[in-house]
Amino acid sequence: MASPAPHYGWYGDDFTGATDTLATLAERGFKALLFLRVPTPEQLAAAGPLDAIGIAGATRSMAPAEMAPVLDAAGGFFAGLGVRLMHYKCCSTFDSAPHVGSLGAAVAALKPHFPNPLVPILGGQPNLGRYCLFGQLFAAAGTGGEVHRIDRHTTMSRHPVTPMAEADLRRHLAEQGLAPLGLVDYRAHEGQGGAAALEKALAGGTQAVLFDVSRTEDLAAIARLLREPLAASPMLAVGASSVAQMAAELEPAEARTAPLAVAKRQEGPVLALVGSLSPVTRAQVENATGFSRLEVDPVRLLDETGHAGELRRQALLLLAAGDTMLMTRAPDGEPLAPRTVAEATGRLLREIMQEARVARLLVAGGDTSTLAIEALDIWGLSYRAPMVAGAPLCRAHSAAAHLDDLDIVLKGGQMGPPDFFAVAAR
Repeated sequence: MASPAPHYGWYGDDFTGATDTLATLAERGFKALLFLRVPTPEQLAAAGPLDAIGIAGATRSMAPAEMAPVLDAAGGFFAGLGVRLMHYKCCSTFDSAPHVGSLGAAVAALKPHFPNPLVPILGGQPNLGRYCLFGQLFAAAGTGGEVHRIDRHTTMSRHPVTPMAEADLRRHLAEQGLAPLGLVDYRAHEGQGGAAALEKALAGGTQAVLFDVSRTEDLAAIARLLREPLAASPMLAVGASSVAQMAAELEPAEARTAPLAVAKRQEGPVLALVGSLSPVTRAQVENATGFSRLEVDPVRLLDETGHAGELRRQALLLLAAGDTMLMTRAPDGEPLAPRTVAEATGRLLREIMQEARVARLLVAGGDTSTLAIEALDIWGLSYRAPMVAGAPLCRAHSAAAHLDDLDIVLKGGQMGPPDFFAVAAR
């Protein structure tokens, strides 16, 4: 039976990560729904009783001054619902910087709404190939790929907006205003040493504490440590979907609702929008079969009047014949602002979707997913079925009949196996 009010809330700094948390909760039996903005009373009523409630945002691509009012409003909303554990969902690779997507700025905006003095930060999400040991973050290069220290990662060390040049999350987060930062390292998760390690980490007035996560079993140990502090007052936590995995350890199994059934693909074509330029995604594009392809030149899309209309016409013709993939072309010279390009491709998607009737929409790329879905007349996403780790199959909720009940899969640049598009299209 669902609880009368959600005790778990999450705010995703982009849409792809927010849907991963949605899947994490739903697959563990929690009734959860992800809104695309602070919901109206009518939308909350339509959602019905929820165990967990989320908002998908775009703060990963915002400057601190832009983040503050957005997160303050969200914090007030979640606190007003009676949320006990507020999760600021960041990317599992913690890519952020003082000037954009600052996790310190996020904590500063949300913390006043959640009075618990302890702010746990969970580093690592093993099921996605993310590991934190002694505060150092490691990540696999693609699903099942070689694991690298994050500052030597083949993609994240060269991220076009927030390159990860520091593997020690304490140093990385200190640059964003989260200092001093305590550490409970992975050795404390075995035996009875966790409480002493947490007490030591909190010595000297430290409030934010980084918890190593090197294996899935560590999450149960962290849950045991946080149970008593969380009972005292509402708490803010930061991290990837490992925070939701940890929170599931706090809830008795008998209190959870039944997971949703797997749904089959509906009739009609699949539309894939690929904005990510990461090597993982580009390899997946090369492996994709069964799609007609349409390349999107971002320079022409931004600069040439009428080019978006021509792309829309071409896309509609291809969709009439079957599955279609729109791919953003890599720039020849200096890279364009990713957010500007993502906003333009979002407008293009909106124009296409106003006429096309597709069975499933696949979007690859963090900024692309966030700003493309924001451009559509959708107010929420619920979990439909598992797809690949980090990229579940979701159901759209919309007042527009052609978008309501649409299948959607949102994928970050690093997520998914080589045959992602074949799996997602099925």
